[in-house]
Amino acid sequence: MTNLAEKPASYQDILDLPENMVGEIINGHLETHPRPAPKHALAASSMGDEPISPFSKRQRRPGGWWILDEPECHLDGHILVPDIAG
Repeated sequence: MTNLAEKPASYQDILDLPENMVGEIINGHLETHPRPAPKHALAASSMGDEPISPFSKRQRRPGGWWILDEPECHLDGHILVPDIAG
């Protein structure tokens, strides 16, 4: 019996997904899940609204932050899509 080595996932695998799917590559494996439903997307956007006001506008506040919904992050060979990131 032979073991076939599994080919690591590539960015092309993500590009080949249907538009309604989110793809991430974690440890060489393609992980997928459906895009958020509108209520989930609204909730996530609302969560991002709280830190945006004090951290992104420089009105006597720290400023300098970017708060993003579902950014695509490329980190050390992994491709990750968190719900929210700053």
